[in-house]
Amino acid sequence: MFASTQQSIMFSQSEENYIKTIFHLGGISTKGISTNAIAKKLNTKASSVTDMVKKLSEKEVVLYKKYQGVSLTDLGKKTAVNIIRKHRLWEVFLVNKLNFSWDEVHEVAEQLEHINSPKLINELDAFLDYPKRDPHGDPIPDKDGNLQVVEKSLLATLNINEKGICIGVEDSSSEFLQFLDKHEIALGKSIEIIEKEPFDGSFTIKMDDKLLNISNKTANNLYIQKTQKQG
Repeated sequence: MFASTQQSIMFSQSEENYIKTIFHLGGISTKGISTNAIAKKLNTKASSVTDMVKKLSEKEVVLYKKYQGVSLTDLGKKTAVNIIRKHRLWEVFLVNKLNFSWDEVHEVAEQLEHINSPKLINELDAFLDYPKRDPHGDPIPDKDGNLQVVEKSLLATLNINEKGICIGVEDSSSEFLQFLDKHEIALGKSIEIIEKEPFDGSFTIKMDDKLLNISNKTANNLYIQKTQKQG
């Protein structure tokens, strides 16, 4: 599937970045993504986005209609998922085999994800024993593009006395991950909501039998798999 796609059509690093960005912005749906949204995400000009979208349209990976936005074709979706698969497998490799910390791997994986060798990636997947999630908790597509879907909620949406396991982060910036390390918040940790502060939306949580105060911003960047409902 992916192998034949990648071998028949070659994409530049810039083109792959656009395809992946459109996917992350919701391009897997039929609803179009505005060129302004893509420009903001990539920190570039809307005119540059329009030029690139025209190129990608010629390669049949995106559909673009003026005033209706940009969406990915089936080929575009497969290409995006393949890039994401490579990125997340490289992150696992860097953390598990080369002792990188989870806040160091994103930029390196951004470079490695553009290596075009299906055999290398399939062998890497096997070498890592087919991991299902990357170091930030995001699911890793298999070689056919299938993703393991896990029900998750932002910590900020939990009610008092609800409990869950931390399974991912919304913000994977180095600054946020270093903040989590500082407070020993990590994937696999059990977190319970003890109190919500009406004034600023901050939370008191219980983790490892300790109480910790976190901001609303932090709570809106942690994904939880609920293990206990309110009651």
